[in-house]
Amino acid sequence: CILGTHHEKGAQTFWSVVNRLPLSGNAVLCWKFCHVFHKLLRDGHSNVLKDSLRYKNELSDMSRMWGHLSEGYGQLCSIYLKLLRTKMEFHTKNPRFPGNLQMSDRQLDEAGENDVNNFFQLTVEMFDYLECELNLFQTVFSSLDMSRSVSVTAAGQCRLAPLIQVILDCSHLYDYTVKLLFKLHSCLPADTLQGHRDRFLEQFRKLKDLFYRSSNLQYFKRLIQIPQLPENPPNFLRASALSEHISPVVVIPAEASSPDSEPITDLVEMDMASQSLFDNKFDDIFGSSFSSDPFNFNNQNGMNKDDKDRLIEQLYGEITALKEELENFKAESARGTVQLRGRASELEAELAEQRHLKQQAQDESEFLRAELEELKKQREDTEKAQRSLTEIERRAQANEQRYSKLKEKYSELVQNHADLLRKNAEVTKQVTVARQAQGDVEREKKELEDSFQRVSEQAQRKSQEQAEVLDTLKRELAASRQELQVLQGTLDSSTQAGVEQSTRIASLEQERDNLSQAAERHGEEMAALQAELQQLRDTLSREQESSKMELEMLQTQLRNKESEERTLQQCVAEEQLALLQGTAREAERMVQDALSRLEDPAHMGCTGSADCLLSRTLAASECGERLRDAHSKYLSNRAAVGSLLPSLALFAHLVSDTLLQGSATSHVAPMEPADRLLEMCKQCGSEALSYFSALQDPGTVEGADCSPVTACLGRISTIGEELRPKGLDVKQEELGDLVDKEMAATAAAIETASARIEEMLSKARAGDTGVKLEVNERILGSCTGLMQAIHVLVLASKDLQREIVESGRGAASPKEFYAKNSRWTEGLISASKAVGWGATVMVDAADLVVQGKGTFEELMVCSREIAASTAQLVAASKVKADKDSANLCKLQQASRGVNQATASVVASTKAGKSQVEEKDSMDFSSMTLTQIKRQEMDSQVRVLELENQLQKERQKLGELRKKHYELAGVAEGWEEDGEC
Repeated sequence: CILGTHHEKGAQTFWSVVNRLPLSGNAVLCWKFCHVFHKLLRDGHSNVLKDSLRYKNELSDMSRMWGHLSEGYGQLCSIYLKLLRTKMEFHTKNPRFPGNLQMSDRQLDEAGENDVNNFFQLTVEMFDYLECELNLFQTVFSSLDMSRSVSVTAAGQCRLAPLIQVILDCSHLYDYTVKLLFKLHSCLPADTLQGHRDRFLEQFRKLKDLFYRSSNLQYFKRLIQIPQLPENPPNFLRASALSEHISPVVVIPAEASSPDSEPITDLVEMDMASQSLFDNKFDDIFGSSFSSDPFNFNNQNGMNKDDKDRLIEQLYGEITALKEELENFKAESARGTVQLRGRASELEAELAEQRHLKQQAQDESEFLRAELEELKKQREDTEKAQRSLTEIERRAQANEQRYSKLKEKYSELVQNHADLLRKNAEVTKQVTVARQAQGDVEREKKELEDSFQRVSEQAQRKSQEQAEVLDTLKRELAASRQELQVLQGTLDSSTQAGVEQSTRIASLEQERDNLSQAAERHGEEMAALQAELQQLRDTLSREQESSKMELEMLQTQLRNKESEERTLQQCVAEEQLALLQGTAREAERMVQDALSRLEDPAHMGCTGSADCLLSRTLAASECGERLRDAHSKYLSNRAAVGSLLPSLALFAHLVSDTLLQGSATSHVAPMEPADRLLEMCKQCGSEALSYFSALQDPGTVEGADCSPVTACLGRISTIGEELRPKGLDVKQEELGDLVDKEMAATAAAIETASARIEEMLSKARAGDTGVKLEVNERILGSCTGLMQAIHVLVLASKDLQREIVESGRGAASPKEFYAKNSRWTEGLISASKAVGWGATVMVDAADLVVQGKGTFEELMVCSREIAASTAQLVAASKVKADKDSANLCKLQQASRGVNQATASVVASTKAGKSQVEEKDSMDFSSMTLTQIKRQEMDSQVRVLELENQLQKERQKLGELRKKHYELAGVAEGWEEDGEC
């Protein structure tokens, strides 16, 4: 599959085959698919990720589906699919990372684009990626029975095989995470990265434990060399600890070649190499043309004694090199022998382990056989007891209870016997498997012994061949010595050339004398030049001394100026610090004065509104933000004290004003919010004093922070928001006008309703006759009486409100009175709206009843709703009235009149309903028995339906009333009133 992706530069063929596989129905097949797909993402072509992104949602759905299966491979497949989806998302977001995660440090820096935010986000994504890897690691180990050697079984190896890819990913992710955390700690404060360190420590402990447990499994020892993490995690707070970090390296040993073919190949290659070596060296020395005589020295008359010695030394060097190669071959054969012996010892250890497991299985089998024999004996005893119990049962019925108990015990023994039989079968199966494994190990050991024997024979043959090669080299050395003797013979012939060379040497000596004379002349010229150079050096030294003195003088002047400048800067800094300390002291005295006035009895009579408090708090918070910016500028540049002092003075003034306004607001607020507001004002003042005192101390001016003061101001603002009235979305000055409008609208609605009732009564008298006319007249007449009573009630309510407003209660005008008592005003408005709405609805219901389209029940409900609304209006008007008021007595009498009129409407409606029902009574004279029975069944069905409907309507009515009370409480401030 991996080669196929590189051949076609993608994974289309792979996914076309995968889509035809039943991955959703076979958990083991899905597990193997995840393993193959993980390898493709790591080692396949780079386009595998692009071709696989379209199947990401399908993998997610399959993961959720397998997550519902908690046993077997279901949970493993679910977690593995989540890991693959996380890997795809990570490489999509970070395309610089290859599938196998192998990157250099420079590439890792380029992946973050030298931006600390990118490094921060990349670290979080690596944590998530590593978390998914560790979840799969732990789930696989938790699904294995670690008390057994699961790594040597096929089922265990099936689950452990994908962990090789996981180990490779985890090693790189751990290494990159450590390097990124060191980089982040060099750029960001340690407190900001506390969460990163905690998460890293948790993953470090898990990964270290999993690496240690994996390294002890026999399966991984043959396939991969797992690194071990250090004993203690890296200390990111110490930058030099990065040099102590060692990147974990996972080593996958190369696959060993066949022991039968490797040594032979080596010998053949050695023979060919040695042959070519000798051929090349022979050609280099004696020529490559075999057509001419290699011992024809007529063309080598120029060879002297040095060439011959060099040739002899070269031959000795070649012999030495061959000896070294022979020693290397012997060492390699010895190492191969040692490796084979080590492998044989490992196999013997495994064989001993298998024998130990076999012995344990045999012991367990014998123990189970003994238990089985005991159970058989117990079964025989129970059978005897059963026969005796049967005889006793036939003789006496009194022992039946004892027999039943023994029978239950017998059933348990039978069940235990069956369980033991199943265990015996499993143990037998395990013994069979162990025997097969032992047989495989013995066969493998025999094959290894045969291969070791073959390797030994090959090594012996190799040694013999090397000995033959050494003999050949000795023979060639003897031949070269003979050639050397021939060359010594030619030395005599070269003496004549030596005479010619001596004459040439004489001529060269004469030339040497001439050159020596020329060298003497050049020496004289050189001495003159050296004298001139010495004069130039003396001049240069004098100039350097004078320039050095001038430089020292200039440096002294520069140091004096620098000391003066430092003195001036120190004076300016001291003056700026004195200004800051004086301003801070004045601010501290201002806030302290405000705190003392909070406890002053003369200030207890001051009152304020929540809106004024909110405005002061907002101004103080905004000034706090400007003060924080000015403070940071001052810390970066101590000369920027000019922007800090005005902000500090204004902030102290606004904080003091806020404390006084908060105290004044608490005097008119309810008890609990007032206590909280006063306590928060005191806390804000103490925080402000701490901040101003910190500004006065040069040692703590850098750590001074006004954030606690602004936080207290925010909490004061929150309490002020709670104290603001939550009334209608109407301005306070418009409440009085809104009351008059609502009362006028209610009176108009009542008059309109009375007119409509009169019109309906006229129509009824003109068009109806008999019982219908009588019923309609009675109902409409009672409705007319109710409207008149409501009209009287509204007029009495107006008179009482006018009396309450005119009494003043300290207000200058009616509008101010309504605005000051906004809760009471909102109650009046709500009650008037309810009365007008109820009158309109009742007239509509009466109209439908007269026309025969409505129900009498709806009319009764409307009349009762009007009575409730008028009671609300009376209660709202009665709140602020004097007990001895005449208008209050008139209002109460009008309320009783409304109640009587409501009762009259209900009574007339019930009477009319009964008259209509009597008129519409059934006539049973012409009905047969079957028809009556049928009508009876239909009536019973209707009764059940109506009862069910009645129960549902009552539940619905309860929910509606509950919701109505909640909305009315929020709109009219019942909760605040209750708290007050």
